[in-house]
Amino acid sequence: MTHAEALAAFVVRASYDDLSATAREQLKIRVLDALGCAIGALEGEPVRLLRGHLEDFGGAARCTRIGGGRTAPDRAALYNAALVRYLDFNDSYVAPGESCHPSDNLGPVLAATEDAGRTGRELLAALAVAYQVQCRLSDVAPVRARGLDQTTQVSYAVAAGVAKALGLDLPRIANAVAISGTAFNALRVTRTGPLSHWKGLAYPNTAFGGTHAAYLAARGITGPPLVFEGNKGFMEAIAGRFEIDWSREDLERVTRTGVKKFNAEYHSQPTLEGILELRRDYAIRPEDVVGIEIDTFDVAYHIIGGGEEGDKTIVRTKEEADHSLHYMTAVALLDGQVMPEQYAPERIRREDVQALLRRIVVRPAEEFSRQFPAHMACRIRVTLRDGHVFVREQVDYEGFPTRPMRWETVAEKFERLSAAHTHAGLRREIVAAVAGLDGIRVEDLTRLLARVGRVS
Repeated sequence: MTHAEALAAFVVRASYDDLSATAREQLKIRVLDALGCAIGALEGEPVRLLRGHLEDFGGAARCTRIGGGRTAPDRAALYNAALVRYLDFNDSYVAPGESCHPSDNLGPVLAATEDAGRTGRELLAALAVAYQVQCRLSDVAPVRARGLDQTTQVSYAVAAGVAKALGLDLPRIANAVAISGTAFNALRVTRTGPLSHWKGLAYPNTAFGGTHAAYLAARGITGPPLVFEGNKGFMEAIAGRFEIDWSREDLERVTRTGVKKFNAEYHSQPTLEGILELRRDYAIRPEDVVGIEIDTFDVAYHIIGGGEEGDKTIVRTKEEADHSLHYMTAVALLDGQVMPEQYAPERIRREDVQALLRRIVVRPAEEFSRQFPAHMACRIRVTLRDGHVFVREQVDYEGFPTRPMRWETVAEKFERLSAAHTHAGLRREIVAAVAGLDGIRVEDLTRLLARVGRVS
Protein backbone atom coordinates (compact mmCIF):
# COMPACT_ATOMS: atom_id res chain seq x y z
CA MET A 1 0.00 0.00 0.00
CA THR A 2 1.38 3.42 -0.91
CA HIS A 3 1.52 6.25 1.61
CA ALA A 4 -1.32 8.01 -0.20
CA GLU A 5 -3.45 4.84 -0.03
CA ALA A 6 -2.69 4.43 3.68
CA LEU A 7 -3.81 8.01 4.28
CA ALA A 8 -6.91 7.38 2.17
CA ALA A 9 -7.73 4.28 4.23
CA PHE A 10 -7.59 6.43 7.37
CA VAL A 11 -9.98 8.94 5.78
CA VAL A 12 -12.43 6.18 4.77
CA ARG A 13 -12.63 4.61 8.23
CA ALA A 14 -12.80 7.88 10.21
CA SER A 15 -16.22 8.69 11.60
CA TYR A 16 -18.02 10.97 14.01
CA ASP A 17 -18.31 8.06 16.44
CA ASP A 18 -14.49 7.98 16.72
CA LEU A 19 -14.45 11.45 18.28
CA SER A 20 -14.24 11.67 22.06
CA ALA A 21 -16.68 13.97 23.85
CA THR A 22 -13.80 16.39 24.42
CA ALA A 23 -12.84 16.41 20.74
CA ARG A 24 -16.46 17.04 19.70
CA GLU A 25 -16.69 19.99 22.08
CA GLN A 26 -13.35 21.40 20.94
CA LEU A 27 -14.31 21.08 17.26
CA LYS A 28 -17.50 23.04 17.89
CA ILE A 29 -15.50 25.70 19.74
CA ARG A 30 -13.20 26.02 16.74
CA VAL A 31 -16.11 26.21 14.30
CA LEU A 32 -17.70 29.04 16.31
CA ASP A 33 -14.35 30.79 16.70
CA ALA A 34 -13.63 30.52 12.96
CA LEU A 35 -17.08 31.80 12.03
CA GLY A 36 -16.60 34.81 14.30
CA CYS A 37 -13.29 35.52 12.57
CA ALA A 38 -14.97 35.13 9.17
CA ILE A 39 -17.86 37.46 9.88
CA GLY A 40 -15.51 40.03 11.41
CA ALA A 41 -13.44 40.03 8.21
CA LEU A 42 -16.23 40.85 5.75
CA GLU A 43 -14.95 44.37 5.06
CA GLY A 44 -11.24 43.52 4.93
CA GLU A 45 -9.56 45.01 1.86
CA PRO A 46 -8.43 41.74 0.21
CA VAL A 47 -11.80 40.15 1.05
CA ARG A 48 -13.61 42.93 -0.80
CA LEU A 49 -11.26 42.52 -3.75
CA LEU A 50 -11.82 38.77 -3.75
CA ARG A 51 -15.59 39.25 -3.58
CA GLY A 52 -15.42 41.42 -6.70
CA HIS A 53 -13.26 38.80 -8.38
CA LEU A 54 -15.81 36.04 -7.72
CA GLU A 55 -18.69 38.21 -8.84
CA ASP A 56 -16.89 38.89 -12.13
CA PHE A 57 -15.99 35.24 -12.76
CA GLY A 58 -19.17 33.60 -11.42
CA GLY A 59 -19.53 29.91 -10.79
CA ALA A 60 -22.41 27.46 -10.48
CA ALA A 61 -24.56 28.61 -7.54
CA ARG A 62 -24.22 25.45 -5.41
CA CYS A 63 -22.66 26.68 -2.15
CA THR A 64 -23.21 29.56 0.26
CA ARG A 65 -20.82 32.45 0.65
CA ILE A 66 -20.77 33.75 4.22
CA GLY A 67 -22.54 37.09 4.06
CA GLY A 68 -24.73 36.12 1.11
CA GLY A 69 -24.47 34.91 -2.45
CA ARG A 70 -23.80 31.48 -3.87
CA THR A 71 -21.03 30.08 -6.03
CA ALA A 72 -19.27 26.86 -7.03
CA PRO A 73 -17.81 24.67 -4.25
CA ASP A 74 -14.15 25.45 -4.98
CA ARG A 75 -14.89 29.19 -5.10
CA ALA A 76 -16.92 29.02 -1.89
CA ALA A 77 -13.94 27.24 -0.33
CA LEU A 78 -11.67 30.06 -1.50
CA TYR A 79 -13.92 32.88 -0.29
CA ASN A 80 -15.01 31.46 3.05
CA ALA A 81 -11.45 30.35 3.86
CA ALA A 82 -10.25 33.88 3.10
CA LEU A 83 -12.80 35.21 5.57
CA VAL A 84 -11.68 32.79 8.28
CA ARG A 85 -8.02 33.66 7.69
CA TYR A 86 -7.91 37.40 7.02
CA LEU A 87 -7.95 38.72 10.59
CA ASP A 88 -5.25 36.20 11.61
CA PHE A 89 -7.41 35.53 14.69
CA ASN A 90 -8.30 31.84 14.17
CA ASP A 91 -6.81 28.80 15.90
CA SER A 92 -3.25 27.50 15.69
CA TYR A 93 -1.19 24.37 16.14
CA VAL A 94 2.50 24.29 16.99
CA ALA A 95 4.98 21.48 16.35
CA PRO A 96 8.75 21.58 16.89
CA GLY A 97 9.49 22.76 13.34
CA GLU A 98 6.14 24.01 12.06
CA SER A 99 3.00 25.92 12.92
CA CYS A 100 -0.35 26.10 11.16
CA HIS A 101 -3.98 27.18 11.43
CA PRO A 102 -6.18 24.07 11.16
CA SER A 103 -9.53 25.89 11.23
CA ASP A 104 -8.56 27.25 7.82
CA ASN A 105 -10.01 23.92 6.69
CA LEU A 106 -13.52 24.99 7.67
CA GLY A 107 -14.08 26.89 4.41
CA PRO A 108 -13.53 23.94 2.07
CA VAL A 109 -15.16 21.36 4.36
CA LEU A 110 -18.22 23.58 4.82
CA ALA A 111 -18.55 23.99 1.04
CA ALA A 112 -18.20 20.28 0.30
CA THR A 113 -20.60 19.13 3.02
CA GLU A 114 -23.20 21.68 1.96
CA ASP A 115 -22.84 20.66 -1.69
CA ALA A 116 -23.15 16.98 -0.80
CA GLY A 117 -26.19 17.54 1.45
CA ARG A 118 -24.41 16.25 4.58
CA THR A 119 -25.27 16.43 8.26
CA GLY A 120 -23.48 18.40 10.93
CA ARG A 121 -22.06 15.14 12.27
CA GLU A 122 -20.50 14.48 8.88
CA LEU A 123 -19.09 18.00 8.78
CA LEU A 124 -17.45 17.48 12.18
CA ALA A 125 -15.97 14.15 11.06
CA ALA A 126 -14.56 15.62 7.83
CA LEU A 127 -13.18 18.63 9.68
CA ALA A 128 -11.57 16.36 12.28
CA VAL A 129 -9.89 14.43 9.45
CA ALA A 130 -8.47 17.66 8.01
CA TYR A 131 -7.22 18.72 11.45
CA GLN A 132 -5.55 15.37 12.03
CA VAL A 133 -3.82 15.26 8.65
CA GLN A 134 -2.57 18.84 8.82
CA CYS A 135 -1.33 18.63 12.40
CA ARG A 136 0.33 15.22 12.07
CA LEU A 137 2.14 16.18 8.86
CA SER A 138 3.30 19.34 10.65
CA ASP A 139 4.66 17.09 13.41
CA VAL A 140 6.64 14.68 11.24
CA ALA A 141 7.26 16.59 8.00
CA PRO A 142 7.96 20.26 8.81
CA VAL A 143 9.00 22.35 5.82
CA ARG A 144 9.59 25.85 7.24
CA ALA A 145 13.35 25.37 7.62
CA ARG A 146 13.50 24.22 3.98
CA GLY A 147 12.00 27.49 2.76
CA LEU A 148 8.46 26.25 2.17
CA ASP A 149 5.22 27.52 3.63
CA GLN A 150 2.83 25.94 6.12
CA THR A 151 0.25 25.61 3.34
CA THR A 152 2.34 22.75 1.92
CA GLN A 153 0.94 20.29 4.49
CA VAL A 154 -2.48 21.91 4.12
CA SER A 155 -2.67 20.70 0.52
CA TYR A 156 -2.98 17.13 1.82
CA ALA A 157 -5.33 18.07 4.65
CA VAL A 158 -7.86 19.97 2.58
CA ALA A 159 -8.00 17.25 -0.07
CA ALA A 160 -8.53 14.62 2.63
CA GLY A 161 -11.22 16.65 4.41
CA VAL A 162 -13.12 17.51 1.23
CA ALA A 163 -12.87 13.93 -0.05
CA LYS A 164 -14.29 12.72 3.28
CA ALA A 165 -17.10 15.27 3.04
CA LEU A 166 -17.94 14.05 -0.47
CA GLY A 167 -17.91 10.40 0.59
CA LEU A 168 -15.28 9.34 -1.95
CA ASP A 169 -13.91 5.80 -1.97
CA LEU A 170 -10.31 4.88 -1.17
CA PRO A 171 -8.85 5.13 -4.73
CA ARG A 172 -10.46 8.52 -5.35
CA ILE A 173 -9.32 9.88 -1.97
CA ALA A 174 -5.77 8.76 -2.72
CA ASN A 175 -5.96 10.52 -6.08
CA ALA A 176 -7.34 13.70 -4.52
CA VAL A 177 -4.47 13.76 -2.01
CA ALA A 178 -1.92 13.03 -4.75
CA ILE A 179 -3.16 15.76 -7.08
CA SER A 180 -3.35 18.41 -4.38
CA GLY A 181 -0.10 17.43 -2.66
CA THR A 182 1.84 17.48 -5.91
CA ALA A 183 0.51 20.86 -7.00
CA PHE A 184 0.77 23.10 -3.92
CA ASN A 185 4.29 23.28 -2.50
CA ALA A 186 4.35 26.96 -1.57
CA LEU A 187 7.29 29.27 -0.77
CA ARG A 188 7.86 30.59 2.75
CA VAL A 189 8.63 34.06 1.35
CA THR A 190 4.90 34.63 1.87
CA ARG A 191 5.70 35.23 5.57
CA THR A 192 9.17 36.80 5.44
CA GLY A 193 10.36 40.34 4.78
CA PRO A 194 7.73 42.89 3.66
CA LEU A 195 4.35 41.17 4.05
CA SER A 196 1.48 41.40 1.59
CA HIS A 197 -2.16 40.38 1.20
CA TRP A 198 -0.89 36.94 0.22
CA LYS A 199 -0.11 36.16 3.88
CA GLY A 200 -3.85 35.85 4.40
CA LEU A 201 -4.71 34.41 1.00
CA ALA A 202 -2.09 31.67 0.62
CA TYR A 203 -4.17 29.12 2.51
CA PRO A 204 -7.47 30.06 0.81
CA ASN A 205 -5.71 29.56 -2.52
CA THR A 206 -4.70 26.08 -1.37
CA ALA A 207 -8.28 25.49 -0.18
CA PHE A 208 -9.47 26.38 -3.66
CA GLY A 209 -6.95 24.05 -5.30
CA GLY A 210 -7.40 21.17 -2.87
CA THR A 211 -11.19 21.33 -3.20
CA HIS A 212 -10.83 21.41 -6.98
CA ALA A 213 -8.50 18.39 -6.79
CA ALA A 214 -11.03 16.39 -4.76
CA TYR A 215 -13.80 17.13 -7.27
CA LEU A 216 -11.50 16.12 -10.13
CA ALA A 217 -10.70 12.87 -8.34
CA ALA A 218 -14.42 12.29 -7.81
CA ARG A 219 -14.79 12.29 -11.61
CA GLY A 220 -12.01 9.76 -12.02
CA ILE A 221 -8.96 11.98 -12.63
CA THR A 222 -5.86 10.25 -11.25
CA GLY A 223 -2.81 11.71 -9.53
CA PRO A 224 0.78 10.54 -8.93
CA PRO A 225 0.32 7.45 -6.70
CA LEU A 226 3.79 7.82 -5.16
CA VAL A 227 3.35 11.49 -4.24
CA PHE A 228 4.97 10.90 -0.84
CA GLU A 229 7.64 8.25 -1.32
CA GLY A 230 8.27 8.31 -5.08
CA ASN A 231 11.17 9.52 -7.18
CA LYS A 232 11.21 13.34 -6.72
CA GLY A 233 8.17 13.01 -4.43
CA PHE A 234 7.43 14.94 -1.23
CA MET A 235 9.90 12.98 0.88
CA GLU A 236 12.82 13.03 -1.56
CA ALA A 237 12.38 16.56 -2.85
CA ILE A 238 11.21 18.39 0.26
CA ALA A 239 10.55 16.82 3.64
CA GLY A 240 12.96 13.91 3.98
CA ARG A 241 11.89 10.46 5.12
CA PHE A 242 9.15 10.23 7.73
CA GLU A 243 6.66 7.67 8.95
CA ILE A 244 3.04 7.90 10.02
CA ASP A 245 1.09 4.73 10.71
CA TRP A 246 -2.28 5.98 9.56
CA SER A 247 -3.93 2.77 10.78
CA ARG A 248 -3.15 3.90 14.34
CA GLU A 249 -4.24 7.53 14.02
CA ASP A 250 -7.26 8.90 15.89
CA LEU A 251 -9.20 12.17 15.49
CA GLU A 252 -8.04 13.88 18.68
CA ARG A 253 -5.44 16.38 17.40
CA VAL A 254 -7.95 19.19 17.63
CA THR A 255 -7.60 19.03 21.43
CA ARG A 256 -3.94 20.11 21.07
CA THR A 257 -4.70 23.23 19.06
CA GLY A 258 -5.00 26.66 20.63
CA VAL A 259 -7.60 29.41 20.32
CA LYS A 260 -6.31 32.97 20.11
CA LYS A 261 -7.16 35.40 22.89
CA PHE A 262 -5.71 38.37 21.03
CA ASN A 263 -5.90 39.34 17.37
CA ALA A 264 -2.23 38.61 16.87
CA GLU A 265 0.19 36.00 15.57
CA TYR A 266 -0.06 32.86 17.69
CA HIS A 267 3.44 32.84 19.21
CA SER A 268 2.82 36.37 20.56
CA GLN A 269 -0.16 35.39 22.73
CA PRO A 270 1.71 34.80 26.04
CA THR A 271 3.68 38.03 25.66
CA LEU A 272 0.54 40.03 25.02
CA GLU A 273 -1.26 38.49 27.99
CA GLY A 274 1.78 39.31 30.11
CA ILE A 275 2.16 42.94 29.02
CA LEU A 276 -1.55 43.59 29.54
CA GLU A 277 -1.39 42.08 33.03
CA LEU A 278 1.62 44.30 33.85
CA ARG A 279 -0.28 47.32 32.54
CA ARG A 280 -3.27 46.47 34.73
CA ASP A 281 -1.41 45.45 37.89
CA TYR A 282 1.00 48.40 38.00
CA ALA A 283 -0.97 51.09 36.15
CA ILE A 284 1.94 51.51 33.70
CA ARG A 285 1.68 54.61 31.54
CA PRO A 286 3.28 54.19 28.11
CA GLU A 287 4.80 57.67 28.20
CA ASP A 288 6.81 56.61 31.28
CA VAL A 289 8.37 53.59 29.57
CA VAL A 290 12.07 53.82 28.77
CA GLY A 291 12.26 50.37 27.27
CA ILE A 292 10.79 46.88 27.10
CA GLU A 293 12.89 43.72 26.87
CA ILE A 294 11.26 40.48 25.76
CA ASP A 295 13.05 37.16 26.09
CA THR A 296 11.18 34.44 24.21
CA PHE A 297 11.59 31.07 22.52
CA ASP A 298 13.50 30.92 19.26
CA VAL A 299 10.50 30.22 16.99
CA ALA A 300 8.75 33.40 18.17
CA TYR A 301 11.98 35.37 17.81
CA HIS A 302 12.58 34.22 14.24
CA ILE A 303 8.98 34.68 13.01
CA ILE A 304 7.82 37.84 14.82
CA GLY A 305 10.79 39.12 16.80
CA GLY A 306 13.27 40.24 14.14
CA GLY A 307 15.16 36.99 13.61
CA GLU A 308 15.63 35.16 10.34
CA GLU A 309 12.30 36.27 8.82
CA GLY A 310 13.16 39.97 8.83
CA ASP A 311 13.17 43.29 10.70
CA LYS A 312 9.95 43.70 12.68
CA THR A 313 10.38 47.38 13.56
CA ILE A 314 9.33 48.42 10.06
CA VAL A 315 5.54 48.32 10.28
CA ARG A 316 3.38 49.93 7.60
CA THR A 317 0.49 47.53 6.93
CA LYS A 318 -1.89 45.25 8.77
CA GLU A 319 0.01 42.21 7.54
CA GLU A 320 3.31 43.55 8.91
CA ALA A 321 1.73 44.73 12.16
CA ASP A 322 0.18 41.40 13.16
CA HIS A 323 3.54 39.69 12.59
CA SER A 324 5.61 42.20 14.57
CA LEU A 325 6.00 41.42 18.27
CA HIS A 326 7.33 44.96 18.69
CA TYR A 327 4.16 46.52 17.26
CA MET A 328 1.73 44.18 19.00
CA THR A 329 3.37 44.68 22.41
CA ALA A 330 3.48 48.46 21.96
CA VAL A 331 -0.12 48.78 20.85
CA ALA A 332 -1.27 46.49 23.69
CA LEU A 333 0.41 48.76 26.23
CA LEU A 334 -1.01 51.88 24.60
CA ASP A 335 -4.57 50.71 23.93
CA GLY A 336 -5.12 47.99 26.54
CA GLN A 337 -6.16 45.49 23.89
CA VAL A 338 -5.12 43.87 20.60
CA MET A 339 -8.20 43.50 18.45
CA PRO A 340 -9.03 44.21 14.78
CA GLU A 341 -9.20 47.97 15.36
CA GLN A 342 -5.53 47.96 16.38
CA TYR A 343 -4.73 47.23 12.71
CA ALA A 344 -6.57 50.16 11.16
CA PRO A 345 -4.12 52.02 8.87
CA GLU A 346 -4.43 55.22 10.87
CA ARG A 347 -3.66 53.35 14.11
CA ILE A 348 -0.57 51.72 12.64
CA ARG A 349 0.80 55.05 11.39
CA ARG A 350 0.42 57.02 14.63
CA GLU A 351 3.64 58.26 16.17
CA ASP A 352 2.89 56.93 19.67
CA VAL A 353 3.01 53.29 18.61
CA GLN A 354 5.76 53.79 16.03
CA ALA A 355 7.99 55.44 18.67
CA LEU A 356 7.24 52.90 21.40
CA LEU A 357 7.84 49.84 19.23
CA ARG A 358 11.39 51.08 18.62
CA ARG A 359 12.03 50.99 22.37
CA ILE A 360 11.33 47.26 22.46
CA VAL A 361 14.08 44.66 22.26
CA VAL A 362 13.29 40.99 21.51
CA ARG A 363 15.82 38.25 22.21
CA PRO A 364 15.80 34.46 21.91
CA ALA A 365 16.33 32.57 25.17
CA GLU A 366 17.62 29.00 25.20
CA GLU A 367 15.80 28.23 28.45
CA PHE A 368 12.47 29.05 26.80
CA SER A 369 13.33 27.44 23.46
CA ARG A 370 13.87 24.11 25.21
CA GLN A 371 10.30 24.22 26.55
CA PHE A 372 8.67 24.74 23.14
CA PRO A 373 6.19 23.49 21.90
CA ALA A 374 4.90 22.08 25.22
CA HIS A 375 4.99 25.67 26.50
CA MET A 376 5.33 29.09 24.87
CA ALA A 377 7.41 30.75 27.56
CA CYS A 378 8.60 34.33 27.70
CA ARG A 379 9.88 37.00 30.08
CA ILE A 380 8.84 40.65 29.82
CA ARG A 381 10.86 43.39 31.51
CA VAL A 382 9.48 46.96 31.53
CA THR A 383 11.75 49.79 32.66
CA LEU A 384 10.28 53.18 33.59
CA ARG A 385 11.89 56.63 33.63
CA ASP A 386 11.85 56.76 37.43
CA GLY A 387 13.93 53.57 37.61
CA HIS A 388 11.13 51.16 38.47
CA VAL A 389 11.38 47.78 36.71
CA PHE A 390 8.48 45.36 36.35
CA VAL A 391 8.98 41.75 35.25
CA ARG A 392 6.55 38.98 34.33
CA GLU A 393 7.14 35.47 33.07
CA GLN A 394 4.58 33.44 31.12
CA VAL A 395 4.52 29.80 30.05
CA ASP A 396 1.15 29.85 28.26
CA TYR A 397 -2.00 31.98 27.93
CA GLU A 398 -5.77 31.54 28.13
CA GLY A 399 -6.53 29.53 24.97
CA PHE A 400 -3.35 27.41 24.88
CA PRO A 401 -3.96 23.63 25.21
CA THR A 402 -2.69 23.75 28.82
CA ARG A 403 -5.32 26.41 29.61
CA PRO A 404 -8.21 25.81 27.18
CA MET A 405 -10.67 28.56 26.40
CA ARG A 406 -14.22 27.86 27.53
CA TRP A 407 -17.23 27.81 25.19
CA GLU A 408 -18.64 30.89 26.96
CA THR A 409 -15.45 32.87 26.33
CA VAL A 410 -15.38 31.90 22.64
CA ALA A 411 -19.05 32.84 22.36
CA GLU A 412 -18.14 36.30 23.73
CA LYS A 413 -15.37 36.56 21.14
CA PHE A 414 -17.85 35.56 18.42
CA GLU A 415 -20.29 38.19 19.67
CA ARG A 416 -17.66 40.93 19.56
CA LEU A 417 -16.33 40.05 16.11
CA SER A 418 -19.70 39.53 14.43
CA ALA A 419 -21.73 42.35 16.01
CA ALA A 420 -21.20 44.85 13.18
CA HIS A 421 -22.59 42.44 10.57
CA THR A 422 -25.41 40.67 12.42
CA HIS A 423 -28.32 41.40 14.70
CA ALA A 424 -28.58 39.84 18.15
CA GLY A 425 -31.18 37.28 17.11
CA LEU A 426 -29.07 35.96 14.25
CA ARG A 427 -26.02 35.73 16.49
CA ARG A 428 -28.00 33.64 18.97
CA GLU A 429 -29.20 31.37 16.17
CA ILE A 430 -25.68 30.82 14.82
CA VAL A 431 -24.28 30.06 18.28
CA ALA A 432 -27.12 27.61 18.93
CA ALA A 433 -26.64 25.95 15.53
CA VAL A 434 -22.95 25.38 16.17
CA ALA A 435 -23.61 24.11 19.70
CA GLY A 436 -26.09 21.62 18.26
CA LEU A 437 -24.20 20.94 15.05
CA ASP A 438 -24.34 17.18 15.50
CA GLY A 439 -28.13 17.33 15.41
CA ILE A 440 -28.73 19.47 12.31
CA ARG A 441 -27.93 19.46 8.60
CA VAL A 442 -25.16 21.63 7.20
CA GLU A 443 -27.65 23.60 5.14
CA ASP A 444 -29.35 24.66 8.39
CA LEU A 445 -26.13 26.43 9.35
CA THR A 446 -25.33 27.85 5.92
CA ARG A 447 -28.82 29.38 5.66
CA LEU A 448 -27.97 31.39 8.77
CA LEU A 449 -24.56 32.38 7.40
CA ALA A 450 -26.21 33.65 4.21
CA ARG A 451 -28.14 36.16 6.32
CA VAL A 452 -24.99 37.72 7.77
CA GLY A 453 -24.64 41.37 6.79
CA ARG A 454 -28.34 42.13 7.13
CA VAL A 455 -28.31 44.02 10.44
CA SER A 456 -31.64 45.83 10.10
